[in-house]
Amino acid sequence: MPLHLPEGKRLAVSLSPDFDAQSVWLGTFRSTSQSLLSRGEFGALVGAPRLLDVFQRYGITTTWCVPTHTIQTFPAAVDAVLESGHEIGAHGVYHEYVPALERDEERRLLELQIKQHEKLLGKRPRGYRSPALDVTDNTLELLEEFEFDWDSSLMGRDVQPYRPRIVVEVNQEHGNKFGPESKVLEFPVSWFLDDFPELESFKGNALMQSNETVLSRWKDSFDFAYERCPGGALTWTLHPQTIGRAHNLLMLEEFLDHLTSFEDVWFPTLTELFNCWHDSEPLTPAATTAVPVRSLKD
Repeated sequence: MPLHLPEGKRLAVSLSPDFDAQSVWLGTFRSTSQSLLSRGEFGALVGAPRLLDVFQRYGITTTWCVPTHTIQTFPAAVDAVLESGHEIGAHGVYHEYVPALERDEERRLLELQIKQHEKLLGKRPRGYRSPALDVTDNTLELLEEFEFDWDSSLMGRDVQPYRPRIVVEVNQEHGNKFGPESKVLEFPVSWFLDDFPELESFKGNALMQSNETVLSRWKDSFDFAYERCPGGALTWTLHPQTIGRAHNLLMLEEFLDHLTSFEDVWFPTLTELFNCWHDSEPLTPAATTAVPVRSLKD
C-alpha cells in the first residue's frame, strides 16, 4: 500500500474544518443577507474557538481549509488556528463556485489566493480543497501548475488517498475515457462525512438529519475502515458555524470519545499524511477482508 502510516498506527483520521465564515454565503449561496452573514460571524467568533478547544482537549492536530476572505475578515480567529498548531490549506478566495468559472478566471483566483496566503500568513498552502467540493475539467491541471501537493475535493475513493484522473471523454454508449493520473495526491471527501449538508438548518434544506442518525453513520464509517481497511485514511469535513453549535459539538465529542478509545488511530494534518505517501508501489483498492482486532463493542 502506498500509504505508510507511523509504526503502531492502524488507521489515520483527518478532521479537517472548512473555515468558511461569511464567504460560503457570499460565494456559493450568492447572498448578502445580514442574517446569513451573522451565521458566518458565529462560526468565526464562537464556533472556531469551541472547535479549537475540543481539538486541544483531545490532542488532535488538523488541517483547516480557509478562504482568503475569512483570513482578511477575521484575522484574529485565523491566527488562533495557527497558534494552536494546526495547518491551513487553500479553499478559494471568496468560496467561489468553481464549476461556474472559465479557465482564466479559475487560474486567476488560484494565483490570487496563493499570493494572499503568502502575504497574510507568511507561507503558501501545500494543499487545496475546492469550495462546495466541486471542480472543473481544468482544476487538477491548474493545481499541478501552481505546484500544490494535495487536493481534497473529490470522491473517487473513501479510505485510501489516490492519484485522481479527469474524465476526458464522456460516451454513453461506449464508456468514458480517463486522462492520465494527476501529480496531485487526492485525499477523498464525502458528503456523508460532512456536517454542513446534514446538520445545517436553512430554508429548503431537505437533507437535514438528526444528530443520532449522523453520529451512527460516522461511527459506522470509522468502524468499517478500522476493521477492514488497515493502513487507510478517512477525512471528515467540519464547519465551525455548524459543528460549533452546542448540540452538534456534544455529538462531535461523543464521536471523538469513540475514535480516541483506539490507541492505534492517528490524527495527522493532511500534509503530514501526504508525507507518508510513496509512489513506488501501485495503487490497489483498500483491503476488504476482516482481520482479528479488538471488538468495536468493547
